[in-house]
Parts: sequence; C-alpha cells; structure tokens
Amino acid sequence: MHTTIDDTPLAHPPRHAKAAHSHPETRTAPRPPARDSAFGDDAPARDALAVRWARDESELRAAQRLRHRVFVQEMGARIAPPRGTPPGHDADLFDAFCEHLLVVAGEGEAAEVVGTYRVLTPDAARRAGGLYTETEFDLTRLRPLRPRLAELGRSCVHPDWRRGSTMLLLWAALADFMTRNALDAMIGCASVPMRDGGHAAADLWRQLAATHLAPVEHRVRARLPLPVDELGSGRTVDPPPLLAGYLRCGARLLGAPAWDPDFGTADLPLMLSLADLPARYRRHFLEAAGR
Repeated sequence: MHTTIDDTPLAHPPRHAKAAHSHPETRTAPRPPARDSAFGDDAPARDALAVRWARDESELRAAQRLRHRVFVQEMGARIAPPRGTPPGHDADLFDAFCEHLLVVAGEGEAAEVVGTYRVLTPDAARRAGGLYTETEFDLTRLRPLRPRLAELGRSCVHPDWRRGSTMLLLWAALADFMTRNALDAMIGCASVPMRDGGHAAADLWRQLAATHLAPVEHRVRARLPLPVDELGSGRTVDPPPLLAGYLRCGARLLGAPAWDPDFGTADLPLMLSLADLPARYRRHFLEAAGR
C-alpha cells in the first residue's frame, strides 16, 4: 500500500534486530504462484530470490535507495528527506519505528534489494506518535481496532522484478508476521497517479465505492480531499495491479481519496482484515510462508 514521506532521519538505530516482534528466518522463493495468484500470473520466481526482515541500518539504507529509485526517479515524487539522510535515499521519521521487509536478489556482495515494505505495529505507532496514514486521513472511527491494527507502507519493487512471484514473497512474509504477532488487520493507502489531473482517480473511486466500500463505522475522511465531484471522465478505469491484488484479497476502501501533492498521487485508504482473506489466498500465502 502506498506510503509516506517526510522528515527526520534515523534519530536512533532501527529496532529490527532487538524487536520483540516474532520474525522467521530468511526464506527463499517459493514455487511459482498458481494462476489465480492475487498479484497476477507471470514469470516464476528465480531461485536467487529471498525474503527477510532488515537486520541493521545498512539493510534499511538499501531499502531506502530502492524507494528513492522508484518514488523519486521513476514517479517524480518531490521529497524533503530528513537532515543527515544520504543523497539518493528516501527516508522519513517513521522509518526508525518500522519493521522493514526486503526481497533480495543474488547472494553475498552481489545481493540487491529489489522489493520492500515497511510495517508499523500498534506498539511502534504509539512510540512514533501515530500512524503515517493519520497525516492524510482522520482515523477516529478506527480507534477500537487500533490495538491489533498494523500499517503497511512504502511498498515498491524494482522495475526488473515486477512480477507476481516477487509480490507473493512479500505477502507471504507479511501474512506470517501478522499471524505470529496476533495482528488482525492491515491499513494503508493505494496510490493512483494523477498525470491526467486526477480524472482517472475520481472515476476509479466511483467504480470501487459501488462494490468495495467499508461499512460506515470504518469510514475515514481525507485531510486534503481530492475534489472528486469536480473530476472524472465517466470512463471505466482498470485499477493499478497492486490495488487490484489488495481488492482480490478482500481489502475494503475506507473512504474517498486524499491528494498527495508531493507524490503527485491520489491515495485511496484501504484496510484488509485477515478474517476477510479468501480461503484460496490464505492457503497460498501460508504455503509460501512455509506454514
């Protein structure tokens, strides 16, 4: 799910190595995903792919370099990294509180981080002063869910590795993490580019609101709303692949999109409850996680 920006460097070391959260060891790529994979049928995973949680600052920096490549160089995001951030890195104040999931291609000195997610747990969110999603949305109605609600963010994959097998590795590790740590649901944002001024994003919101809107008790409000009533072409819009994957896994829209002027995107708030994960995907992710 889309993710964040903003300020402040690693004020203290990442907590990954000493975190109380339960992590499995590094896992290698599973067998190729089935044709009904949530994230599409494509080339099988390569044997050299492995998934693991960042263990130190150097691995976090590798994830931040990938994020910079995707968000800044590819998407054209305008970010103001915290003081002390090395050039060519995407960083913000939440990084120090998050667990960072990595997909790594190759081994030894040739190893390269080609995919990443970050996870903010409820305890870490309290230490951080809140969720990143709260900078874009009023989450008041989600208060009863917060003790077992994790936030996903800063997800990206290197362009050479954008295939369902890479996403399967990430999602299997995330499902395993949620299960091990007794977390019930995930929240985050899916970003829609606004190169057309936001018309496609407004059309997509109208389409999905008719079929995937959460119950009113879980609705949120954008702090900087995309003016959807003034936008739209009336055309049918295909969701971006990652958003389509979330929806196939049972995710619900929590409200109308926010406008993120730094990233140039419309951000759709999403929540996925593990209880809503279809049985075929539950089996798929748990098998890939080795459970």
